[in-house]
Amino acid sequence: MKRFNLKIILLSVTILLSLFTIKAQQFKPNTEFGVLLGSSYYLGDLNTNHFNQPLAAGGLIIRKNIDERFVYKAEVMYLNLKSDERQSDDTIAFNRGLHFKAPVYELSGQLEFNFLPYQPGNPLYTWTPFVYTGISLFYYNPKAENKNGDWIALQELGTEGQGTTTTFSDGTRDNYSLIQFAIPMGGGIKIAVNESFNIILEYGARKTFTDYLDDVSTTFVGGNGTTYPIEMSVEAQEMSDPRGTHMLGDQRGNPNNKKDWYSFAGITLSFKLSNEPKGCYP
Repeated sequence: MKRFNLKIILLSVTILLSLFTIKAQQFKPNTEFGVLLGSSYYLGDLNTNHFNQPLAAGGLIIRKNIDERFVYKAEVMYLNLKSDERQSDDTIAFNRGLHFKAPVYELSGQLEFNFLPYQPGNPLYTWTPFVYTGISLFYYNPKAENKNGDWIALQELGTEGQGTTTTFSDGTRDNYSLIQFAIPMGGGIKIAVNESFNIILEYGARKTFTDYLDDVSTTFVGGNGTTYPIEMSVEAQEMSDPRGTHMLGDQRGNPNNKKDWYSFAGITLSFKLSNEPKGCYP
């Protein structure tokens, strides 16, 4: 009886070790290179509707597949953001008449999680939903069109009195930085076409820590019979209140909208780079 029990134990251990070995052989860490194409838009003081006024976006991606579930990702993206109240059906927005466009150059590091085991080349695990988050660094430069039809960089003008010595109801105002951090978050679906080629559908959003993606945040600093800060140029005054219909202290931005967002939706074509040995699939 003891010898029989020992055989059962040894057989069980052998089966478990074999299963572990097969499992270990199922996945080999690998690297992918991808190209992302899609569209981008922004949410903030001049737009509160998702997918409004989208523009082209694109990026390059390197993915390091650690196992079936977790992926490290580095990404470089170019996005375009804009909003224009000059053609708005909303009376308040039309009378404000503000608009902007801004290119965004983003570098980010992310961690992805696959909800299902994902192994391109294994017919059992050819697709999965996924989510991701991380941190990104981006550069942007909002511009608006002046009366001559030229697009002028707004940050250096100080359209809300930034950089002047004037004290407003919220104190003096410092100029904002064109380099900012954001928290990327999003998700999508991965589909393995074959062992070396994946198609990835993705939606992503970026929570920024600035309210000036659109150069709009607080109040008007002059106009309509009131005096502008002495340091503001004529062009800065015109770009601050293009309709010329507001007064000092009138609300220029939405006080309940403290930080801006930008988002994108797109498709990635991703190709396996490594030439590591093929796994053994059950």
